[in-house]
Amino acid sequence: MNVLDAAFDTVHDYPGGAGPLAERLTRINKDGERVPMSEAVLNSKVNPNTTTHHLSLAEADRLMGLTGDHRILYALASNHGYQLLKIGACPGHGSLMQRLLKANSAEGEVDRVLEEALCDGVITPNELKAVLAAEMERQAASMQLMSKLREMCEARAAA
Repeated sequence: MNVLDAAFDTVHDYPGGAGPLAERLTRINKDGERVPMSEAVLNSKVNPNTTTHHLSLAEADRLMGLTGDHRILYALASNHGYQLLKIGACPGHGSLMQRLLKANSAEGEVDRVLEEALCDGVITPNELKAVLAAEMERQAASMQLMSKLREMCEARAAA
């Protein structure tokens, strides 16, 4: 999906559409007052066929924060050759040892899926999809481990 389509869909998939969302997208005017964006302006800013209005980076950031819809972020990443992985809470894998074991297990799963895919010397689309999924899980587990290490370091520094 391209960024312009992602912005359009983010706005129009919001419950009630652009109107209620525009009211929440406020800006501060020169007198320090909060001014809501008009529905027409928001619709214009996300219309891929309009060349006169565009979302600013700050507006796109606020839009994603208000809606919880991150298609714009994923589209930007994809356009530049990146994949995003949301790092969230990892219930059941909270201790350092649990996260280390999860990361090691995920590494083994990548190896297992890759070995299975390569056994005939051909990588099918489904096999590639399985390898990529296993790799994303490995990366998530590694990032959760790094997050736990950072948390422990910051807790020690604060003490």
